Amino acid sequence: MPTIDSEYLKDVLRRLLEVPSPSGYTDAIVRVVCKELDRLGLEVSATRRGAILALYKGAKSEGSRAIVAHLDTLGATVKRIKDNGRLELVPIGTWSARAAETTRCTLFTDEGTFRGTVLPLKASGHTFNQEIDVQGVGWKHVELRIDADASDRASVAALGVNVGDSVAFDPGTEMLDNGYIVSRYLDDKAGCASMLAAIKAMKDAGVKTPVDIHFIFTITEEVGSGASAVLLEDVVAMVSIDNGTTAQGQNSAETGVTIGMADEVGPFDYHLTRKLIRLCEENDIPHQRDVFRYYRSDSASAVGGGADVRTALITFGVDASHSYERIHLNALESIAGLVCAYAASPVEIRRDTEELADLKGFTTQPTDRAPASSDEPEI
Repeated sequence: MPTIDSEYLKDVLRRLLEVPSPSGYTDAIVRVVCKELDRLGLEVSATRRGAILALYKGAKSEGSRAIVAHLDTLGATVKRIKDNGRLELVPIGTWSARAAETTRCTLFTDEGTFRGTVLPLKASGHTFNQEIDVQGVGWKHVELRIDADASDRASVAALGVNVGDSVAFDPGTEMLDNGYIVSRYLDDKAGCASMLAAIKAMKDAGVKTPVDIHFIFTITEEVGSGASAVLLEDVVAMVSIDNGTTAQGQNSAETGVTIGMADEVGPFDYHLTRKLIRLCEENDIPHQRDVFRYYRSDSASAVGGGADVRTALITFGVDASHSYERIHLNALESIAGLVCAYAASPVEIRRDTEELADLKGFTTQPTDRAPASSDEPEI
């Protein structure tokens, strides 16, 4: 298996995190990633809205594979300019206003940017005493304070601020010597960094793949559409890279690869998922399995968009997902290693290249009547 350049992985992750990219405001991050992919030597193209497709050319195009991560992040949108000059916000993506409270941010207007802070409506203990601890939680209970002369609706309007402007929150990134990485937006810029590190490792080692590998970076996963319209016709299997959850009651871990067996949409493809588990075992990649009840990824949006492809999910364990997140470098290295192993692995279900076919070469799953045959085909 190719060697993963850990320093490159950390560097490219830091660079991705420095570029604001809430869903709907992703042009800048698309340009940064396209430039990096071009530097790595891949053929790069982008859709009308900016989803990126990077081609790692294999022995043939038929039966190609897609590996997908998303560049867009959580954020907020201006809902209303209030009489006191503060801004009411609604979230971009699903996350708690509690995680936004007292966070520094950037407001993007048609005429430029402003810095500001999201604060609870009652922020000062000197004014509100114990009321600061009993006020409600939610987006209606916070407001954006712009760092400018903005004391009423008219002064805010004079700055060029409008309803619908986007807000990006500072990531607050820290990379510690013990391997822990703390930041907002590790979901899913850490997945994107792992994918870029895998591409670099494959290019450096001259890895040959049996089929084309389409490395795809989507830009609307946090709002649900993700990979719904980016898969090319030859793609028969898709692996999403996203965050796992290390909260109580989950089996995810901050080290190794956490392989998603199912999410709120249902189980992932049996054969592709088991192949990834087998590749972990064969390449000594630490791994565990998990099921996510309140979670969906690019795989769900692709299938929901009508793609008849096998899907799987590989994740890096995240503590406090969609808040101030923490991961470990080991998980990102493990993800990158598994991507390399999967990209180079042989094609075994050759029937998948046909949109419709008879049962010759069709897959087999274990039953209680008889074990699966030893020559059971895998992807």
